[in-house]
Amino acid sequence: MDFEVWFSIAGVVAMLGWLLLLGSPFIPAWSDRIAGWLLPTVLSIGYIMLLILPASGGSSGGFGTLAAVMELFSFEQAALAGWIHFLAFDLLVGAWICRTAREEGISFWFVIPCLPLTILFGPVGWLAFQAVRLVCCRNTPRPLIENTTA
Repeated sequence: MDFEVWFSIAGVVAMLGWLLLLGSPFIPAWSDRIAGWLLPTVLSIGYIMLLILPASGGSSGGFGTLAAVMELFSFEQAALAGWIHFLAFDLLVGAWICRTAREEGISFWFVIPCLPLTILFGPVGWLAFQAVRLVCCRNTPRPLIENTTA
């Protein structure tokens, strides 16, 4: 299996999702369905396939120490799986940001800077959006994490 090809395909799939998120004010239903569900599902299936395929290059490494993680990701298959993991989760967070902003009436202009931060630095984009929520929703405070048990 040529992991470079799968790396490129995963990147294109994720970028399509991010482009849809940029257009989400104009096509919210499609953006939610495609960038918020379909494309992360496709990436997740690719991730699962990499996990269940026989390991190529060895099976050393693990998650117990930093050195073990570094050794694990020295194998193409594991590095690609890790990359697809990031692509899928960052896209899901980006879709959540767009959907939440729309639901809370936050202008998309405030969301735009959060999206590249999410693509590039994951948690930084999420935190930036939380700051936007705090500033924009000062008059109508909402919890950062919804309580679904009530």
